[in-house]
Amino acid sequence: MVNGILGKKVGMTQVFEANGDLVPATVLRAGPCVVVQRKTAAKDGYDAVQLGLVELPGPRRVTRAMEGHFKHAGANPSRFVREVRLTGTDEAVKIGDKVLVDQFQANELVDVVGVSKGRGFAGFHKRHHFGGGGAAHGSMFHRAPGSIGASAFPSRVLKGTRAAGHMGAARVTVRNLRILRVNPEEHVMVVEGAVPGPDGAYVVVRKAKAPKRQG
Repeated sequence: MVNGILGKKVGMTQVFEANGDLVPATVLRAGPCVVVQRKTAAKDGYDAVQLGLVELPGPRRVTRAMEGHFKHAGANPSRFVREVRLTGTDEAVKIGDKVLVDQFQANELVDVVGVSKGRGFAGFHKRHHFGGGGAAHGSMFHRAPGSIGASAFPSRVLKGTRAAGHMGAARVTVRNLRILRVNPEEHVMVVEGAVPGPDGAYVVVRKAKAPKRQG
């Protein structure tokens, strides 16, 4: 059984629970997906499947290599293709199988992987949450980064030093989001909390690797 699925972020909403609590939620269109390629430990060194998200209409431009890749699986080309690891050797999973959202249940915990919103060029404070200096008049140290390197040794700024630069547009994994609703007929899943990326962004939903105990 494939413990993950591909989808798109539809948007955020609010959901009333049975006890009357109002919780923020994110609506995801999860699947349908098709198994495009099967990776095995004997041949590839690990067990995984390559999934393709079924969308209509499909991509307008496809290279011959990708066209042959999907034709071998008996599926139409997909814009969004990702690998999902298998928990164990499952010979039942084969090329061409469908992966649907009905494998998930309400109150189950999942991890959602996406790409965060791009914020462009950002300074020290916004990008790394620097505290800054005193705000009083005459301090002359308000939003500066402070000392970033020694003068005598090594007489240079070390690689990896936090500095201003491109913020966002990075792979983000949000762990242990609780599933609130599952609608297999519409291929829709509603999870509690926020999901990285703007509306319409592609995401990977997988069963939680390290689920926390629900109180």
